[in-house]
Amino acid sequence: MTKNEPVLVVLAAGMGSRYGGLKQMDPVDDQGHTILDFSVYDAVRAGFKKVVFIIKHEIEKDFKELVGSRIEPFVEVEYVFQELDRLPDGYEVPHGRVKPFGTGHALLCCRDVVDGPFAVINADDYYGPRAFAMLYDYLTSHQDDRIYRYVMVGFHIEKTITENGHVARGVCRTDDHHFLAEINERTRIEKVGDGAAYTMDDGKTWIPIPDGTPVSMNCWGFSRSFLDELARRFPAFLDEQLEVNPLKCEYFLPSVVEELLDEGKATVEVVESADKWYGVTYQKDKAMVMAAIKAMKSDSQDPAGFRYPKNLWQ
Repeated sequence: MTKNEPVLVVLAAGMGSRYGGLKQMDPVDDQGHTILDFSVYDAVRAGFKKVVFIIKHEIEKDFKELVGSRIEPFVEVEYVFQELDRLPDGYEVPHGRVKPFGTGHALLCCRDVVDGPFAVINADDYYGPRAFAMLYDYLTSHQDDRIYRYVMVGFHIEKTITENGHVARGVCRTDDHHFLAEINERTRIEKVGDGAAYTMDDGKTWIPIPDGTPVSMNCWGFSRSFLDELARRFPAFLDEQLEVNPLKCEYFLPSVVEELLDEGKATVEVVESADKWYGVTYQKDKAMVMAAIKAMKSDSQDPAGFRYPKNLWQ
């Protein structure tokens, strides 16, 4: 694989606290495939030739057996571990801390194995084949120039909410040329009436989010420069946040993106997908996901003309 060949990086170290288990490895069809199987299958179809899984040591054996063993014959695979003590020189994990340091820290853990453009996704979100095609096309046709050139696949808010509780989304504002102008993390978005709304006061008031608003589902494309920026900015984050929130502060990927936008060091082109997102934020979501996957299998009638085979890895 050449240096400039895009790599897919999968954030798979989360434990799925609201879901109640290791949802990354929970099958969503009768053949035992996980959501992650479908994402990697779509990525390989789009052109990606290498996948880097960011996991925890505690799940390594099960993850490799249930996910990696199926995928490894079809695409180059590398495993990286998000470890709490993987911090810059001079920093230590606060006493009593067990929570990982967030998505930005997770990405930093793969800095030694990614030396070119890369895409980033969550392990427990279904993005659809178009998302990976758009990521691969962008990463193979754009390079940094005087500033960094990144991409984000945005999903329409109304297609990313669950009937079973609240979700967190990065609500995006784009300019007239479809570049990201602003991203605001809303940690409690729910279905309200026929649409979506968020609250910042525990449900006392709700602010509607118009249909069609693009939101971030952690589906990004970056050049290698982003890993270098993450590393450069991490000590300042630790200096500030370990003082005020030592046990729970998180180094979020979108926050670093926003810093780079504010400083004029990067652009993020937002390519929008009309596909419906599927995920298992809550246990009750699983039935809906399984029904959707079944409808996209080879015996279905898909008006878009796309079908998954019964067995993905053959």
